[in-house]
Amino acid sequence: MSDQIDDERNYGAIDITPNAIASVVHHAANQSYGIVGMASRGMVNGIAQLLSRDPHKGIDIKMTDESFEIDLYVIVENGIRIKAVAETLQKTVKFTVEQAMNRPLDAVNVYVQGLGHAPEKK
Repeated sequence: MSDQIDDERNYGAIDITPNAIASVVHHAANQSYGIVGMASRGMVNGIAQLLSRDPHKGIDIKMTDESFEIDLYVIVENGIRIKAVAETLQKTVKFTVEQAMNRPLDAVNVYVQGLGHAPEKK
């Protein structure tokens, strides 16, 4: 299988790209309590991009015929329970993606790359 999900019907094919899935994941992460930013896989010196920027930053989609998994690289808000935030993010992303894709998600792996402060609201 390519990096797309192919679903052939009587009307033709439906291709859902990893970028489309990443957009769904980005939205779910943006709504998750305690997540203040997404990070690069090899984040250096605590530099992170906030969720409102590049929607594909910190999201790695792995799809084959047999499996479908997502890796997330995040910045967690300082002062709250990291494990609780990561577990909630896993559940939120899994539910949201499975609902959108109508396909079971094998794993959501969360890699906490650092701690930060939530951006101030204007």
